[in-house]
Amino acid sequence: MRDELVGYLLNALDDPEARRVEAALADPERGPGLRRDLDALRAATRVLDHDRDPVPAPAGLATRTLALVRSQARAAPRPLPIPQVLGPATDGVEPHPRAWIDRAIMAAMALAACILVGPLLLDAITESRARRAERNLHKSSDALQGYAESHRFFPSPPDAGPLSRAGLYAPTLVSEQRLVADDGTLLVAGTPLQQRGGFRIPSLDELKEAIGTPQFDELVRTMGGDYGYTLGHRDAAGVLQPNRNLRREHHPLMADAPDEGCERSSNHPDGVHHILFEDGHVRRVFPNDLHRDDHLFRNHAGRTAAGTDPDDAVIGDSHHQP
Repeated sequence: MRDELVGYLLNALDDPEARRVEAALADPERGPGLRRDLDALRAATRVLDHDRDPVPAPAGLATRTLALVRSQARAAPRPLPIPQVLGPATDGVEPHPRAWIDRAIMAAMALAACILVGPLLLDAITESRARRAERNLHKSSDALQGYAESHRFFPSPPDAGPLSRAGLYAPTLVSEQRLVADDGTLLVAGTPLQQRGGFRIPSLDELKEAIGTPQFDELVRTMGGDYGYTLGHRDAAGVLQPNRNLRREHHPLMADAPDEGCERSSNHPDGVHHILFEDGHVRRVFPNDLHRDDHLFRNHAGRTAAGTDPDDAVIGDSHHQP
């Protein structure tokens, strides 16, 4: 299993393998040791984060390279000795000029292959990261649905007070042992919170004990991980209502957390957003379609706060108050 942690960290496993690793990470006996190993691997590979983004090739590079090869072929350069690093010429005979042309053509073909295949490889990595984000949301959905079956509603923050925060759902699920505090379910690969390492969701008791201390603000800011959660809605009297499970396929429950501007999430370089709906399905949404029907991060009054009616869905970041 430890050998598979590297593949899991690099998003190189297929779905069955990734689920097997996640099950092992959540195991009460094996999980703590495996999670420590995973944190150590994250720390060891953090230096690679600087090279994760693609470096665009100069415009027309392949065309100019092939043109250079053709011009060199027409010029028919005189024979040149093979450098020692390529090995000595056989019996002292210098290679035919055509050998250098062939090598140049092969080099150009290899360069062109890198230019063409590179974006495909990056697309595959992006797709693998997206699948992991969707798996994490499905795993969170299972925990939320189980909580709703026991309590008749999803985790809901109090109407007011220091614990009235969107991210309170996470400590609530951890306290009922429906989520593992440090298995990375609420993290997205490549985000600052994931790269920092050591992320752990506090329990409700830990959160309550921290009220009034400097630690409380940090816990509130990060306890929901990289995902946002519904802020619910207030009735006509202004009272915050519990998040009831109505199994609505159009009503968002969780999503990639908004950035400070509350217009989009910065979790994914390509701007894609993953949204978990009340009925348990996850949808991948691209920036142009994000707020097409209803603003994901603002209520009908234009604020990042609880909805103004039961159909006004608003996803808030961990620290946002309804």
